[in-house]
Amino acid sequence: MRERARAGRGGAAFLFLLAALGAAVATTAARAGETVLRFVPQADLRILDPIWTSAYITQHHAYMVYDTLFALDEHLRPQPQMVERWSVSDDQRVYTFTLRPGLKFHDGLPVLPADCIASLARWGKRDVLGQKLMARVEAMTPVDDRTFKIALKRPFPLILTALAELNGNPFIMPERLAKTDADKQVTDPIGSGPFKFVKAEWEPGHKAVYVKNPDYVPRPEKPSWVAGGKVVKVDRVEWIYLPDSATAAAALNNGEVDWWELVPIELLPVFAANKDVVVDRKPDPLGTIAILRFNHLHPPFDNPKMRQALLYAVDQREYMTAVAGDPENWRPCFAFFTCGTPMASDAGAAPLAGPRDLAKAKALIAEAGYHGEKIVLLDPSDYAIVHAESLVTADLLRRLGLTVDVATSDWGTLLARRASKEPVEKGGWTLFHTSVLGTDMLDPAQNSQLRGNGAGGWFGWPTDAKMEALREQWLDAPDEAARQRLAAAIQEEAFASVPYIPLGQFNRPTAYRRALAGVVRAPIPIFWEVAKE
Repeated sequence: MRERARAGRGGAAFLFLLAALGAAVATTAARAGETVLRFVPQADLRILDPIWTSAYITQHHAYMVYDTLFALDEHLRPQPQMVERWSVSDDQRVYTFTLRPGLKFHDGLPVLPADCIASLARWGKRDVLGQKLMARVEAMTPVDDRTFKIALKRPFPLILTALAELNGNPFIMPERLAKTDADKQVTDPIGSGPFKFVKAEWEPGHKAVYVKNPDYVPRPEKPSWVAGGKVVKVDRVEWIYLPDSATAAAALNNGEVDWWELVPIELLPVFAANKDVVVDRKPDPLGTIAILRFNHLHPPFDNPKMRQALLYAVDQREYMTAVAGDPENWRPCFAFFTCGTPMASDAGAAPLAGPRDLAKAKALIAEAGYHGEKIVLLDPSDYAIVHAESLVTADLLRRLGLTVDVATSDWGTLLARRASKEPVEKGGWTLFHTSVLGTDMLDPAQNSQLRGNGAGGWFGWPTDAKMEALREQWLDAPDEAARQRLAAAIQEEAFASVPYIPLGQFNRPTAYRRALAGVVRAPIPIFWEVAKE
């Protein structure tokens, strides 16, 4: 309801638009002759380090600035990117990688094996699949100026999958930056990717700027998701952060911006009569999974019965209707893996998939010994999808008799706060929502939210030794049938321990001006190959 009300305030939105875009227009006028693509991102860019955070806005930034050893194509296959060729020993324990010639960082220095090794080591301390890979690494050593080896203690069949993760890729940084403590942020975004970040023009809360990297040499293949040739066809990309949905819609309709990443479903009719705007309702074939994440460190959701209670209470239809409207834009998904893919099943799903039972939920809350402890629900007012989910949850918790404090902020502030392991009285949190690409929830290797490795895991930090043991078995499984059986066992354990609750699978429309050519359909916005006519 709030988003619809905001959409109606056309006059206020237009005035805000003039203020927000004035600087961008002046900048463009000062750069006559440059091709500038203006893009409205899903959130404000506050964090520049893609290893320190898994936030999608930072990952999108990273794919512009950094290059990757391998990358995922549209068929979900790892493809070489910075790597020219690779080989593996007969015993599957030694991998040899040779880099493409001529790779250079934005500061002009060559990309060396030492940079790759340091980047992999830092990534392996935070990424969930990277942690598993590094646990099996015996040594990583340079061979010459373009070649390095990874020697394993025992085979790791998913090594290329790990090196090509879509969200969580080991982006390659200069060695001096990659040696930064993994728990501290890198703030100097020097990469070797197709764009350079213009830090001097970065205005958190308003704008981020990227310019074409003239030294970047694309691969010869056609682009396929984040793999293949990255041919940059514009001089400059400006991310213009417009938190008000009506303002963003007006900006796109009027041609003040070229592309709006995530369009709220209720605003799609705004573009129906505009032949200059292209709406893509399903740019990502696997869609996005909505989740409700618990803080497992502090009361009341450190108690599994409290988490189990919500399984009986949440109604995916309520969440999906709030997020995506018409059922043609979403589907219920009661699995912990992306529905419609091989590892998804209905194992253990009865508490979530069955009829809603608030009485059962309240009984479990009573058994847990809940006595009115404050629950802090993080709510980003500038992220329409997550904000809508937060409103549904706040209402549900109150109906269950829980004490709820809705902590409303912008998405960038939420991302910083969710990293806190402090109790709520010291600035911590209890619950938050997020949305995860279907490509990141395909299986136990890539679903970081299913880890049970405590403080070393994803925000919320559940500890579940059984989950970790099952995951190890899955990683070593000999064939697809064995992996599917183990995935079902992992899901049954997830419904018992409840690291988070899946809330449904939905499409996220995007819209852009018809003057843009070469837009690559993918789960994330891709800025190479895009030309502005």
